Amino acid sequence: MEIPDLNDVRTFVLIAQAGTLTAAARELNLPTSTVSRSLTRLEQHLDVLLVQRSPRGLVLTDFGKEYLQTCRQALRTLRDGGELLESRRERPSGLIKVACPVTMARNIFAPLLKKFFERYPDLRVEIEPYASGWDQEPREDVDVFFKLRAPRDSLRRVRPYPGTKRGLFASPDYLSAFGTPATPDELTSHTCIGSGIWKLSRGSKLAAPNIVFRVVTSDPLVHLKLATSGLGIASLPLYMAKRPDTRHQLVPVLPLWSPEPITLCALFSGSARLTPKVQVLLDFLGEHIGTNQDPRLQQMPAKGFFTDPTLAATSGP
Repeated sequence: MEIPDLNDVRTFVLIAQAGTLTAAARELNLPTSTVSRSLTRLEQHLDVLLVQRSPRGLVLTDFGKEYLQTCRQALRTLRDGGELLESRRERPSGLIKVACPVTMARNIFAPLLKKFFERYPDLRVEIEPYASGWDQEPREDVDVFFKLRAPRDSLRRVRPYPGTKRGLFASPDYLSAFGTPATPDELTSHTCIGSGIWKLSRGSKLAAPNIVFRVVTSDPLVHLKLATSGLGIASLPLYMAKRPDTRHQLVPVLPLWSPEPITLCALFSGSARLTPKVQVLLDFLGEHIGTNQDPRLQQMPAKGFFTDPTLAATSGP
């Protein structure tokens, strides 16, 4: 037998307590006809008479009395379960298994976890980092899977985070020795550091020069070190290129052209309400990623460094 409508069960319990349909309807703030239909619907579903109706009121049948006790116990269990979940939301516990790009593990999780554990002392986190350039598929044993490219078709739910704006940069020594490209196509004759295809935009104009990278890597920190050393031109997060300790070592290249931003999304299983431990982790990260509290900024203001989180993900944090 299918489970009856829970609202009909609650109405039946209230009818039994109130003694009349009119009293139950008054307590529910519903028309008496609606309450009567609910009771009839439940009896038809169970294929049994629960209440004897008479001008003097309602009398529970023997089956109705037994069913009432079962319903009260079931509703009490549901209420207890709800209170337990509420307590877990306030103080979640357990292990959260996370898979994320190694750059995110290093630049976001590592500096934030101490603060996270101070707020949620009963939680533990297991981090499985993977190479940013490897578009790994989510696994069922992972609670939250952070990806750099949102899937077009996924059974998991997706939460986007603010993207990171980038620019092209090189050291003054490199540009002095090899010149400054004036158009995206001129990048093909320069030493470039990166991976994939550099998709550049200037307003409505798009460019994707056919670059053969001298060094192929997806790690922005490696890009930074090679660019500041004078090896060539790299695509860098703006916050990284404009930090106080690096901004005097780099010069913008093609400043009117913007590479695609780095974006990030979290994939997770679940219905409309997440498990408390996953919810607090995603919300905690949402308080920091792309805000003035983002650890990658090293106390710089966030304005101008991040994009709207609804942009599609493309590359590593």
